[in-house]
Amino acid sequence: NGGLLRQPSVKSLRLDKTPADLAVDPQGDRPLDQEKAAKVSRHAKKTPAPRTSETHVRVTHPERIVYPAVGVTKGDVFAYYERVARLMLAEIANRPLAIVRCPDGAAGPGFFQKHVRPGLGAHVLGTPAEGSTRATVSPFSRKKDQGNNDQTLYIEEPAGLLELAQMNALEVHAWGTHVDHLDSCDTIVMDLDPNDDVPWKRVVKTAQLIHDSLDSMGLRSFVRLSGGKGVHIVVPLDPPAPWDEAKGFAQKLAHAMAEHDPDGIVDVMTKAKRPGKIFIDYLRNGRGATSVASYSLRKHPEATVAMPIEWAELPKVSGPKAYDIKSALAKIARRKRDPWEGIADVKQKLPRVR
Repeated sequence: NGGLLRQPSVKSLRLDKTPADLAVDPQGDRPLDQEKAAKVSRHAKKTPAPRTSETHVRVTHPERIVYPAVGVTKGDVFAYYERVARLMLAEIANRPLAIVRCPDGAAGPGFFQKHVRPGLGAHVLGTPAEGSTRATVSPFSRKKDQGNNDQTLYIEEPAGLLELAQMNALEVHAWGTHVDHLDSCDTIVMDLDPNDDVPWKRVVKTAQLIHDSLDSMGLRSFVRLSGGKGVHIVVPLDPPAPWDEAKGFAQKLAHAMAEHDPDGIVDVMTKAKRPGKIFIDYLRNGRGATSVASYSLRKHPEATVAMPIEWAELPKVSGPKAYDIKSALAKIARRKRDPWEGIADVKQKLPRVR
């Protein structure tokens, strides 16, 4: 009668009931009369109902604002990931992932999560624990006391991506490998991270320099706008290389670029050495390191997108944040082919460099 609940715990959502079905008179346990029940029912209609996607994943509170600066809602985010799921899965399916979850929206603090936890969804799976060689379906989402906390999350199908979106994941980052060969690297990422005072044209020039250097070694590469500050240059490997060799190659390439242009490029993270320069981050190529996935939203006020593009497009775009949640979909709809078409079929091994 005091309007309080003692240790309340939500167990499930009854979609077969309306507030009017459950309402009782405040003075007792008698159902409300029809007039009062109608008022409750009218109020309930003002709140958007949860929406279910074609994958049968349900999004709750679709009206909640996630990106206040541009008015993008949780429903918009869910719909975006539903539209790009197949494209994203071509890159991230069966890769260990890390996600940036933002329960309070992009303007809130957010947190980075790479391990499976209860409630993420039945289609969010877990890699084997350290030392194991076989990936297994995660026992999570069933009981809180089950599972191994060392299981890094991964997904196999669109439903898994939408379950992550439902749990307020805005960004999706991926390892440079797949769950069936965790001890080797099949994707090298060279991350160009310019200081704030570096013009975009210099970033483009540096990316093209790295592209030409890789090409001279017989390595095909692909380019992605990060949706943040810079550009990612992605090099697929088949057969995969041991992690220490992959990271060593990336480090030597970054060092060679810094020696070629010491006034514009740096290969160390030290902040004091980065004004006016582009830091080539090779550290993303160690075991357990991640890079943002293509088509992933970013936790930026403008709801920007990490967008894969053709090399020929790079000099023509306005910058790393050229695409957002709306323009990215428009770009996908009008382009004639996938700019990363054939990346999964590239056969190239890591060359030995001194």
